[in-house]
This record gives sequence, C-alpha cells and structure tokens, in this order.
Amino acid sequence: MLRKFLGGTALALATAIAPMSASAEGHYDGVTVNILTRPGPVIAGRMVERGEEFKAMTGAEIRVAEVPFAEIFQKLLTDWATGTNSVDVGVFASGWGVELVAGGLVENLDPYIAADDKIDLQDIAPYFRDFNQKVEGSTYFITIDGDFQMMYYRTDVFADAGLEPPKTWEEYLEVGAKIHGMDMNDDGEPDFGSCTFMKRNAQSYFAIQSVAASMVQSKGTGEGLYFDPATMKPKVNNDAWKKAFEVFKASVAFNPPDVLNHDIGDTRSLALAGRCGMVIDWGDIGPLSIEDGSQIKDKVGAIIMPGSTEVLNVETGKLEACEASNCPHAVDGVNFAPFAAFGGWTGAVSATLDDQKKQAAYDFLSYMNQAEQSNVDVTMGWTGYNPYRNSQLEDTTAWVEAGFSEASAENYLSAIKESLNHPNMASDFRIPGAQQYTGVVLDRELARYLAGEITVDQALANIEEGWEEITDDFGREDQAKIYSLSLGITN
Repeated sequence: MLRKFLGGTALALATAIAPMSASAEGHYDGVTVNILTRPGPVIAGRMVERGEEFKAMTGAEIRVAEVPFAEIFQKLLTDWATGTNSVDVGVFASGWGVELVAGGLVENLDPYIAADDKIDLQDIAPYFRDFNQKVEGSTYFITIDGDFQMMYYRTDVFADAGLEPPKTWEEYLEVGAKIHGMDMNDDGEPDFGSCTFMKRNAQSYFAIQSVAASMVQSKGTGEGLYFDPATMKPKVNNDAWKKAFEVFKASVAFNPPDVLNHDIGDTRSLALAGRCGMVIDWGDIGPLSIEDGSQIKDKVGAIIMPGSTEVLNVETGKLEACEASNCPHAVDGVNFAPFAAFGGWTGAVSATLDDQKKQAAYDFLSYMNQAEQSNVDVTMGWTGYNPYRNSQLEDTTAWVEAGFSEASAENYLSAIKESLNHPNMASDFRIPGAQQYTGVVLDRELARYLAGEITVDQALANIEEGWEEITDDFGREDQAKIYSLSLGITN
C-alpha cells in the first residue's frame, strides 16, 4: 500500500500543469465537472449555488450528485478503483482520502496551487493548511469546511439555574441531570439536559471520540488517539475508552427519550427549537442559532469540549490523575483535547481526468475555498460550512452583518480559536481504512452497547479485534508507516 502511495506521489509531481484562470469567461465552455457528496442543503446546496456562479464566469457546468452520508466513501472508492470514473470530484472527510491517495486515485494539487494567485494558503488556519489538506507533505485536498466539535449551552438556562458550563465530563453529567426537565422554551413542556446524536449508521461515532479524546490523549496532537505507532496495537480496550463509553451511555438519561434514533439533523432541530440545555456539535450551531425561526438567538454559548482530570496510562491501560508529567497542557488539572471530528469537508480531484477537466475541477474547488466566497458561506448555518480561514476568525464584522450580536460573535469565534489552536487537539483517523475503523467497527459496537446488546467490556474487545483485522488487511507495516506520518513521526 505504501509503495502505491509513494508511486502515485512521484507520478503526480512529474505532471506539468498549465495555469488557467477561473475568471476567464467561457474558458471552460463544454466542460462538465461531476461532483459526489452528501445530501443537501448542507454542503451540497451551497456548491450548487456557487456552481451556477462558476458556470457564468467560466462556462464549466458543475453537477452535484448526492448520496447518503454512509455511502459516500465506498461509492467514490468503487467508482475510481474500478475505472468507472463517473465522478470527477469527491467532497468528503479528508481523513478518508488517505486511502485514495495510497491507491494513486486522486490528483496531487501542489502544481495547481503553485499557479493559483487567488487561494491565499497563508490565510488558511495551519491545522487545515498543513495537516488536513496534505498527505506526506503534498496537498491532495482543498478545504471547503473546517470541522471539529465543541459544546454549546443555553446561557439563559444556566444563568437561571446558577450553573457554570461544564469543564469536565463529570460536570457535564451533573449539569445535564440538574437542568433536565426544565421548560427551556416556555411552551409548557419539559425539555432536555442535553441533545446528542446517537443513531447507528450515522455520525454518533464522532461524538464518542469527542468524549474519549481528553481521557486518551494528553501529550499533544502527535500522541494520537488510536494506536501505538510502532506496532499499530489499538489503544481502545482500556479504562479511558471504557469511561468514555460509560459517560456517553449515562447521558442518555437526560437526552430525548428516542435519542438512539437521532442523527445530527434531529439534534439541531431540537436545539433551534429551544429544547436542549447542552449540545455536542460542530461549528454549525452558532450560525444556525441566528436564522429565522431559531428560539435560541443570543441565548447560546460555545465552549471547548469538556476535559478530564484523569488520563490513560498506555502501559497499564488504567486511568491516572492528571499531573504535569503526564498532562503538560492541562489547565487547573484538567486535560482538554478538542477533537477534529471529520476534519472538514474537502474536495479531491480524480487522477484519471484529462488536463482541462482537472484544471476546471481544481479551479472550482479553489473558488469555493477562496476568502471572497468562503468568508460569507461560513456565516450561514444552512450551508454546513464552518470556519477554516484566519480571516474568518479575526474579525466579527461578517458575523455581525449575518445577524450575530457582537457578544455572541466574539464568544463563538473565541471558542473556535481556543479549540483550533490547542496544542493537544486530537486528530481524526488519517490512514487507509479510516472509514472502516470508525464508521463501521466503532459505530457498530457503540450502537450495540447503547442498545444493551453487549457490555462495555465486550464492545471494546470487539473494537480492538475489528481494528486489528482491518490493519492486517491493509498491511501492518504499511499502516504503521502512514499512521506515524499522520502524527508527524518521520523516523
């Protein structure tokens, strides 16, 4: 697998790219770019609108096809690996794309970027520019959305109850139980301490990693959540992940009664209706809170994800107290590890396209990424696009113009900056098989545990076994090399 990866890199770098201007009217007349992504309006919807603008500018027709979230990666992989090539651009989680790079299926975009005077890479936050878009130092993906998870809370509900937002997961459980059942939107009905998406075959496996991160990773982003980089032995069957699973299940008691059937759209609808005291989510809640119909405008605060006073001892598999020696980034004895869940929606260009279509595909992704477009798109909650450029975080003007109060904008952007710049930020999977490790195995065993089918110990043992099998399928030595590179380990 690694040999394919290195070969694909060398081949792409050898390709000469002639710069083309995306602003040249009619330059791409007759060119059609077929994009595959998740269902709209989130992500897909804004691409359709920007695609119409791009067509008016360049002549290129942008067609956006939508498939269910759980099917995106497999459809892309099958289409490109079998040579069907009905898809020109995939828009997906960048971590999934490492497998596509390893198979030589996507274009190295460095030569295109070198000829692009509009993308302004230095304005893209370092995490997305230098990590999320790259594999082994080369850029294969273009960011159109920056993703990591935060916690949101109802500032009015907390003030009325005399509560502070939780700093640890224990406090999260305590606060959730205290506010559960309060009428938070004045409709005479009891509401919920927290709203968390826990549906199987959806996105619950991201939320559980946000809970586990502060218990598993304490020494910085390069430590990683998942494996011993030398052996690829999973770091999952231990007391840290066990506590995370238990916290997650305990929170069911103060979530909506049908929470095990809730996906992200369900929890967001409840939050915007004013029915959730706390919400685990990406950056979308901020912009969504100011849209027409929202019951929580100027009533929602954002904070870094809660942390832990205990962290994993990898050698023993036990939790131990957070101290300077094992928690160098802790604050007041609490280890925080905001999780870059999904990492953001990013675009990749098929390596099989002819030169003109490759350039048109790149130019459209660049157009989506550029500050002139993206700094507007991230302020609109319905788009699903979250901030990833420094200019989107440093000035509240666009956010206030979009409808935020100055105080709400400052709070929201401050929480994003605290998370994004945290030295212990936890990265999502960025190795071949990423979607199988989490979207299949972790998701399945978590769902079985939440449903009461198996114990937490059985769930973690099953995950460990499943991860070992995936690693062996892809090749343990190759996986170890790529995983080490993903953590910044070069020797």
